[in-house]
Amino acid sequence: MIAIELRNKSIDELKTELLALFKEQFNLKMQRGMGQPPKPHSFKRVRLDIARIKTVLKEKGLRV
Repeated sequence: MIAIELRNKSIDELKTELLALFKEQFNLKMQRGMGQPPKPHSFKRVRLDIARIKTVLKEKGLRV
């Protein structure tokens, strides 16, 4: 996910995307807990995407 694409989305779309990423992160943690090792790069990708969305939401909140 690219930050430029995120900046073009509305706040509602970003919040929806953030919720989906939190669910994906939870599912990855549950898979790891159940002994099914997910791909290791998945954790980092989800964490970074969450951080990007939070940053863009903060930027939009300051501009509004």
